This record gives sequence, structure tokens and C-alpha cells, in this order.
Amino acid sequence: MSEFHSWGMLTALGAFHGVNPGMGWLFAVALGMQERSSAAVWRAMGPLALGHALAVGAAVLAALAAGVVVPAPAVQWLVAVALVAMGVYRLARGRHPRYGGMRMGAAELAIWSLLMATAHGAGLMVVPLVLHEGVAPGPAIGVTLVHTGSYLLATAMVAAAVYGWLGLAQLRRVWVNLDLVWGVALVLTGVATPLL
Repeated sequence: MSEFHSWGMLTALGAFHGVNPGMGWLFAVALGMQERSSAAVWRAMGPLALGHALAVGAAVLAALAAGVVVPAPAVQWLVAVALVAMGVYRLARGRHPRYGGMRMGAAELAIWSLLMATAHGAGLMVVPLVLHEGVAPGPAIGVTLVHTGSYLLATAMVAAAVYGWLGLAQLRRVWVNLDLVWGVALVLTGVATPLL
């Protein structure tokens, strides 16, 4: 796999995470509607990106650390099994847990984003590309930043479009169940991991 291809996949994966409502844009829109302000939508972007970056960075660093003491093929298989298990879990579990209210500050939103990205396996999905390329800790930061930048751009575009143009009433009519797509993507990534 070429370096360009890997970075392209990393960017596309970030955008895919960004369009997933469970990764934050729906939360940003809800905050905007609650405060009746597009500024609230934009204020949510920084904490959402920070939480996502922390989840991805933690997964990448954990895989790199494991690769120091465990042979790379064993790490690949461990990641593959974890991805397939998360995907099957997402497919079998048809709904998201419901938490408390929407009132939260930037720190709470960043923590929420970290937890959601971790629970959805966002960081874990980046690990196969990192393992394939044999990325060292320094470039791993670049991987995290490129992926998060793509995530942030997609999240901001969807949130702005839904809040400013589409609206929640229209969103209900055109809703696509991305949990199904997400579960399938996790399983496929897990199956492909040992093949990389």
C-alpha cells in the first residue's frame, strides 16, 4: 500500500467518522437549537475534535506500545478481533444509551467526545493503517492530527448544513441509520486488518 493511499484512507476514515451523528455533529446541532445560536454549534467543534483526537491518539499509542513487547502480527490479530467484536456488538445492539441532559461546558463535551469515539472504536479503526505503515510515535501524532482534521471538517460541514439549512424536521425524514453502516465498517476493517 502506498504512503499516499494510506494517508488518503486515513483522511477518508476521518471524514466518515465526522458524518456519523454519534461522533458529535448531532450534539453540536442540538446545542445550537437549545441556545438558538449558530455560535453554539461552532463552539462545540473544538471540544468535539479534542475528544476525538484523544481517543485516536490513545489507541494509536497503545498499539505502538504493544508492538514494542508483542510481535506485530499478534497485535494485528488482537486489533482485528477487537474490531470485529465491536462491529458485531454495534450490529446486535440497535440503539445508543441515553444519558443526562444537554447542558455541559467545553470540558464535559470533550470528555463526552472522547468516550463516544472510544466506544464507537474510532481510534481502533485507525490502528490497522498505523500498524501497516510501521509508524513511529512522532509520525503517529501526525496520523492523529490528519485524521482529526478530516473528522473536524466533516463534522463542521454536516452540523452547519443541518443547523442552517436542513433543520431537524427535514433530518427526521431523510435519516439514515449510520449505526448499521458503522457496525459493518468495523467488521470489515477487522477482517481486513490481518491482510494489510
